[in-house]
Amino acid sequence: MIDSSLMSDMLSPFWVSIKLASITTLCLLLFATPVAYWLAKPSRRQGVARFKVLIMGIIAMPLVLPPTVIGFYLLLLLSPSMGVGKWLATYHIGSFIFTFEGLVIGSIVYSLPFYIQPVYAQFLRIPRNVMDVAHLLEPSALKRFIRVILPQARTGIVLGSLISFAHTIGEFGVVLMIGGSISGETKVVSIAIYEQVEALNYEAAHMMSGILIIIGIIMVVLIASVSRMNQRSLR
Repeated sequence: MIDSSLMSDMLSPFWVSIKLASITTLCLLLFATPVAYWLAKPSRRQGVARFKVLIMGIIAMPLVLPPTVIGFYLLLLLSPSMGVGKWLATYHIGSFIFTFEGLVIGSIVYSLPFYIQPVYAQFLRIPRNVMDVAHLLEPSALKRFIRVILPQARTGIVLGSLISFAHTIGEFGVVLMIGGSISGETKVVSIAIYEQVEALNYEAAHMMSGILIIIGIIMVVLIASVSRMNQRSLR
C-alpha cells in the first residue's frame, strides 16, 4: 500500500510534466507556426530556397540524434561558462540550468520538429486559388495570415499541438541533462519512474507508468481522430 507522502511525491512529477507540456505547446503555437508558414511559402530566389532546406534540416536534428546529445549541447550552450549562458551571466539575467525555464527551452528545441512537420505539411496543402483570392481581398499580410491562412491550416496546427504535447510528456534525456531531478521544479514523471525503479519500488513505478499509458492512449486516439478528419476533408 502506498502512503500519502509517497502519493504526493508521485503526483508532483505529473504536475511538472503537464505544466511543461502545456507551456511548450503554447510556445510552439505562438512562435513555430509562423516559422512553418515561412518555410512552406514558395521562394523565387534559389538562395532563399536552399537556406530553407538548411533550416528544415537543423529543425529535424532531434529526430535523428539521441536526446542526451541534444541535452548535452543545450547544457553547454546555457552554461554560465560559455555560449548563451555566459552572456546571461555577464548581464546578471540568471542561469537556465537546473530550472523549469531551462526545461521549457530544451523541450521547445526537442519538440520543434514534431510540431513543425504537420503544420508545414498543412500549409503546403492550402490551394493556390485560396491564396490568390486572399491576396486580392486582404492587402495586409498579418490580417491575411490570421483570417485566411491559419483557419486553412487549423487541422495541422491541432495535430502538431497534440503530438508535441504527448512527446513532451514522455521526455527523459533532454530534461534530465538540463534540469536534473529537483522535486517540484524539474523532476518530470519519466525521471520519477526511473528513480522509483532504481530504488526497487516497483509498485510506485507501475502506478506512474500505468497513468502514462492511459494518457498515451488518450493522446493516440485524439491524434488518430484528427488525422482521420483531415483525410476526409481532403477527399
